[in-house]
This record gives sequence, C-alpha cells and structure tokens, in this order.
Amino acid sequence: MRKLTIMEHISLDGVMQHSADDDDFPYSDWTAPYRTPAGRDAILAAYGERFDLLLGRRTYDIWSGFWPKAPSGPMADRINAAKKFVVTHRPESLAWGPFAGLGPDIVAGVRRIKSQDGPDLFLSGSSTLTSTLLEHGLADQVLLIVSPVLLGTGKRLFAAGTPARVFELVSTNAFPSGVILSAYKVIGPLKA
Repeated sequence: MRKLTIMEHISLDGVMQHSADDDDFPYSDWTAPYRTPAGRDAILAAYGERFDLLLGRRTYDIWSGFWPKAPSGPMADRINAAKKFVVTHRPESLAWGPFAGLGPDIVAGVRRIKSQDGPDLFLSGSSTLTSTLLEHGLADQVLLIVSPVLLGTGKRLFAAGTPARVFELVSTNAFPSGVILSAYKVIGPLKA
C-alpha cells in the first residue's frame, strides 16, 4: 500500500496560501526569502526519487502554469514526471501529465490509488482535500515546512471544522533561514 503524505509550506499562523490567483491576497511568494539549497535538498529527500501527486483542481491549474515551464532540475524534473491524480469534474480538460482524474467519489478514489502498486503519494496545496483526507484516515503523514513569518490573512492549512486528530513527531530539522521542517505520523482521532 502506498503512503500518503500531506506536504505544506505554512506560516507561523498556519497560512498556506501563496498566490493572489483567487482573491486579493497581498503576500504572493512569501516563502522566497527563506529558500535555501539545504532546505531544497531536505524537501527533495522527503519526496524521494519517484512519487505521485494528489492535487485539487485549483492547485493543479496553478502548478500546470508553472512547473512545465520551469528550468530542468531535480525538483522540476521530478514534479513534471510524477503522475498527477486530480480531483476534478473536468478530466478531459487536463493537459499537464501524466495525469488521471480521481473520480466522482474522492474518498473511494484515494483509497483505490493508495491500494495500487506505485510510488508514495504527496498532497501539496489543496487545503480542502487536507481535511477530507484526515477525516477519513487516508493521510499517513503530515510534513510541515514552517517559515518564520506571520501573515495574519489567507487560506489556512487546517480550517475550522477539520476533525480533531493526534500526531506523533517523527522528525524535525531547523535551518539557518529560520525554516523548520517537521514530519508527523497521523495516529488517529483525538479521544475526548
């Protein structure tokens, strides 16, 4: 069975939004000042040589406008080569591949692809999917890349209504830029 990791860049206050594509978000590309070769290498190591992606349609559209045009390099090459499983009602409109529509039932679709042979799956962006994956016990790990910035506005990784869950810290790594990369194993529901 494949492992599914939620990997997100977030601010100290949990904001994961990076662009103003959908609204008047004022802090586009706020992670840029904190990017370092060491951080990039740690993220590449977390992804591994081969992986597949689980993406919501909005994230797929944003990424498909960037990654296919990005200069060749370890990150761009791996992301472009990854199979993209996309939550969409319009799979015929997907162009950046390899890709596959997830199907009309998100939970059943994720269970299906997790049970298939293949590389591990990573979800990035797609904040709506994060809650669904946690609620249905489909995420195995959460990897947070926390930048030392407070944004105060924007889409948050864990929105109101996200089910209560318990996590176990697997590893943490602090970088001189102030970024902290922490991996958490999903244990299960929080007991009252």
